[in-house]
Amino acid sequence: MGKKLKMQRRGKGSNVYTKLPNTYDLNVNYKNTKASISGNVVSLFNHTGHTGIVMQVIYDDFSKDTLIAPEGIKIGDTIHINKGIPSLGSVMNLSDIPEGIPIYNIESSPGDGGKYVRSAGAAAYIIMHGDNFTKVQLPSKSIITLSNNCRAQLGVISSGGRKEQVIVKAGKNFYIKHATNKLWPTYRGVKSNPVDHPFGGKQHHKGKGSMTSRNAPPGRKVGHIAAKRVGRKKR
Repeated sequence: MGKKLKMQRRGKGSNVYTKLPNTYDLNVNYKNTKASISGNVVSLFNHTGHTGIVMQVIYDDFSKDTLIAPEGIKIGDTIHINKGIPSLGSVMNLSDIPEGIPIYNIESSPGDGGKYVRSAGAAAYIIMHGDNFTKVQLPSKSIITLSNNCRAQLGVISSGGRKEQVIVKAGKNFYIKHATNKLWPTYRGVKSNPVDHPFGGKQHHKGKGSMTSRNAPPGRKVGHIAAKRVGRKKR
């Protein structure tokens, strides 16, 4: 009898497929407040769940916060929340940010604390302001339309040269992925043996339809699960 499918092993929840403790327990969203407040950067540190550097900020009211650090910021610098003062790492409304300035950690809806552009070395740019909206170009070159009341941080996220590091060994890549709870290496079902995957075998294609019932047993529940339709859409 062959091995269990990869998705079956992951669903079981063993230690191999469980995230490391304290991996994603750090919140880097900025304050959900309309008040204007300033703070000083007191420390910069790495965190397992984030590719960029994280900074700790102490505000004027002595409350603490952790934010994604931009390239070039240092301990002792001052950042501003909702003050409209353009400084590195500060949080401003999109309507107050001039076009062409790099931004990151952008809100998708006002007050959510930042959802877009949060990985190392990334930055987005405002390309147009409207009456009630702002068009933003993401690092993928796609353009999204957001409310003028959405906020963002100014700058480019730190650790931009992360992907330039030479990995050399496959084992090192495994531990890099394992630290962030990513499964590596991955393989295709059609490259497996017939006993290990429903699409396995010497043929280099599925050999059967990939639509699967919602009530299929775990050993067959791969492919397009409960799909309404597959294939190209007729125009």
